Amino acid sequence: MNCGEAGQYLPGYLDGAVPARQHAKLREHLSCCRSCRDELERYRLMGSCLANVDRAIPPADLAVRIRVQASQLDSAWLSLGRLASQARLVFKNILEPLAVPATGGLLTALAVFVLVVQNILVGVPTSGRVPNDLPLDLVQPARLESLAPFPMPGIVATEGHPDSGALLLEATVNAQGQVVFYRILSGPDNSAVQRQIDQVLLFSRFRPELSFGLPMAGGRVLLSFSEVHVHG
Repeated sequence: MNCGEAGQYLPGYLDGAVPARQHAKLREHLSCCRSCRDELERYRLMGSCLANVDRAIPPADLAVRIRVQASQLDSAWLSLGRLASQARLVFKNILEPLAVPATGGLLTALAVFVLVVQNILVGVPTSGRVPNDLPLDLVQPARLESLAPFPMPGIVATEGHPDSGALLLEATVNAQGQVVFYRILSGPDNSAVQRQIDQVLLFSRFRPELSFGLPMAGGRVLLSFSEVHVHG
């Protein structure tokens, strides 16, 4: 037995509270260890001092005060228990019936929000398009309904410039579907070509830009003519 193990049994050694096996080992260790003997002597002196101390007499009303404090503690726990029971009752009687409608309303609002954002920002419907069906986008761009109803042999440039080929122009449409302005983006650009473009656009039908189903001015339409020739 070393000093650390002996120190655990020293307080009980004087009172005979050490088991017989450890008692024999401790006695053997004390016979050869002066520091543990000094420690045991300090325990003996402390026990003698404590034996001479007068016994404290408890107050006469100590038992009554203990019972009062215990009853107050019990009543506090009972109050908390009653509050918890009342809270559970309120949740069961009021909040539980509202839980299902509230959840349904939240899901409905979320679905409406997703549809609105999809139509405004994305403009892509949730399902495939039906043939010949109108798009459901809230903002629809202007578009060409029909080109001039009379036969058009092709827009022809007559000034002999080497700029024959495809013609691409951008037309601006008002709320009535009439072209109010256009500009040639590529291809031949001269007075003869412009006169022919004026005739074509005058007799063509356009659908104006729609915002929430209402016609709006300022819609733009791109038109491409692939039969543009130059006469030499």
